[in-house]
Amino acid sequence: MEVILVRHTSVDVPKGTCYGWTDVPVKKTFEQEAEVTQRELQPFLPFDKVFSSPLTRARKLAAYCGYPDAETDDRLKEMNMGEWEMQLYDKIEDPHLQEWYDDYIHQPTTGGESFTQQYQRVASFLDDLKGKPYQRVAIFAHAGVLVSAGIHAGLYQWDNAWSNVVDYGEFIVIHI
Repeated sequence: MEVILVRHTSVDVPKGTCYGWTDVPVKKTFEQEAEVTQRELQPFLPFDKVFSSPLTRARKLAAYCGYPDAETDDRLKEMNMGEWEMQLYDKIEDPHLQEWYDDYIHQPTTGGESFTQQYQRVASFLDDLKGKPYQRVAIFAHAGVLVSAGIHAGLYQWDNAWSNVVDYGEFIVIHI
């Protein structure tokens, strides 16, 4: 099965803001960015099924691209940043912050999750998807979801996965 994973467009939060599960707004450039994404997806049409993170920034892009009824799944959310949500990274006063910086793969954010936990959510979704009769699927989601899917599909290794983050509105293609 071919799976096209699309990252949402740019968000309207101050640079350096820690956000994950917070339903943040998209930038005013949404339509221009979404138009490019929609055009870039044309060669992959049609999709047998379209899924989306339940967060507005992903659902809005799915709707713009013609899928207002994309099926949402909580496993497609960005990493839960817990108590750090909507704080500037430079202003977070938490003794666990440095531990997370040193080992974000295994160390959860305070009140949130680790990258491994996010990966397990995404892998569970993809494993369930394998059992479906689809040939081509689109998923509108987040950078962490795309990186997790890339690891799961063997595109990336754990130690360099985050060097493969695509820009807002871009996508990756995996086969499962």
